[in-house]
Amino acid sequence: MDIRNIIKRPIVTEKAVLMKEKSNKYTFVVDKSANKFQIKYAVETLFNVKVKSVHTSNCVGKSLKVGRYAAGYRSDWKKAIVKLGKGQEIQLADKV
Repeated sequence: MDIRNIIKRPIVTEKAVLMKEKSNKYTFVVDKSANKFQIKYAVETLFNVKVKSVHTSNCVGKSLKVGRYAAGYRSDWKKAIVKLGKGQEIQLADKV
């Protein structure tokens, strides 16, 4: 798997920004088939940082109401929380 396809996008929410500021953890949406070793290698290669640990979570898509009677679902996705070593930083556009 290509490392550019492993990390899809960063998650920039209030909780993610607080985790970044307090404990140097960054949150990403990643490919569902990627494992922790692939995620660690992709982050270290793309952002030129040293990763301390990776935690992953499979998030189940929510059910939606589409139209009057039909039901639909959002896609399932995978979230990775990456903790960087001391003094490491990733420049993200999280200041709005």
